Amino acid sequence: MLIIQNILVSDDIIKKQFLCNLDACKGACCVEGDSGAPLEEEEIKILEKIYHLVQPYITDEGRAAIEKHGVSVYYNEAEEYGTPLINNGPCAFINYDDNGVALCGIEQAYNDKIIDFKKPISCHLYPIRIELNDEANFEAINYDKWDICKAACSLGKKKELPVYQFLQEAIIRKYGEDFYKELEAAAHFLEEKEKL
Repeated sequence: MLIIQNILVSDDIIKKQFLCNLDACKGACCVEGDSGAPLEEEEIKILEKIYHLVQPYITDEGRAAIEKHGVSVYYNEAEEYGTPLINNGPCAFINYDDNGVALCGIEQAYNDKIIDFKKPISCHLYPIRIELNDEANFEAINYDKWDICKAACSLGKKKELPVYQFLQEAIIRKYGEDFYKELEAAAHFLEEKEKL
């Protein structure tokens, strides 16, 4: 475990390798799971504000789920707010390409320059998950291993791409450039230490 700017960082974020392989998984992380993508409080406000612009980018079923539940739902088991699901299945903000790959409607609207919010940070950071403990006043980031990402792990190994490098843009978005540079320096230090 590393400590970067008072945030606990799992060693796996440096040691594990990962590269999304949508051709293999078909975007299963947007379809599988017991709850929607975790949402920060400010993200719920953003989604409420931009939903009318994102609406054309999601399925009819997704729109129906959002009309019924709103842009966020509180998940008791996870003890956090997340995106609503379509019949306890896919994320309500989902869409599919011609090859059946699940895509994020929010991100599609962002790519088309309709909105300036890329997607929830929990999605952008995946397979990193943030764990907050308000009582102990600490934040930890951990690597979340999920069977549906086997192809991403294999491709990451083949390309020798550590999780933190794969997620450089997302880590900088969440924690800033200085945090990423410190994380990168710590990773290089540990790599050199292991060679000795």
